Amino acid sequence: MVRQAERAAAERSDPELVAMALARDPEGFRAIMRRYNQRLFRIARGILRDDAMAEDALQDAYLKAFRHLADFEGASAFSTWLTRIVMNEALGRLRKASRTPEVPVDTAAMQSRILDFPTGSPIDNPETTMAQRQILKLVEEATDSLPEEFRLVFIARVIEEMSVEETAELLSLKPETVRSRLHRARALLRRQLDEMIGPIALDAFPFAGWKCDRLTERVMERLAGK
Repeated sequence: MVRQAERAAAERSDPELVAMALARDPEGFRAIMRRYNQRLFRIARGILRDDAMAEDALQDAYLKAFRHLADFEGASAFSTWLTRIVMNEALGRLRKASRTPEVPVDTAAMQSRILDFPTGSPIDNPETTMAQRQILKLVEEATDSLPEEFRLVFIARVIEEMSVEETAELLSLKPETVRSRLHRARALLRRQLDEMIGPIALDAFPFAGWKCDRLTERVMERLAGK
């Protein structure tokens, strides 16, 4: 019955899921998170450039969004409204971090977390093999090295496959600015990755499987504990 309810919710439109969430239906919240976890995690990580910080920011952003669902008026797409909340949360954390004295980081531990989001066995998921992990790590590092104004456009347009118009609305830019920044981002990345940018970039920064489920359940627990 639970699986059936999840499948039924997943097939609903965003307005229907918002209505379910406003009615405090747990399946509405879960379906929203499962639909947007990957996109929103990638956006948060694109700003913060750290897996753990991005996951924390995403969790808090969901809570803020769910507690203010009644404020969503439909002037923009629900996905855009959600993404802006995540961006604001991540940018706020980035500004706060810039004012905080630097603390030594365990780089070995950080590297062990990069792209470590198992969704099954290596046999079922060839992308978890060491060779591909190394390539994706290069893509991740190259993307992280981009200046923020280029990095966010690249993530939105290439990794998330958002349209020029969607990206412009999300980032409050003119469409021609989005195009020029994407061109510049590709040029910068090409110096480091050459032919790797296209299909491999689409698999960078995954957020699925058990980690997606874990974040979803954490948010649900915090909502229930209000």
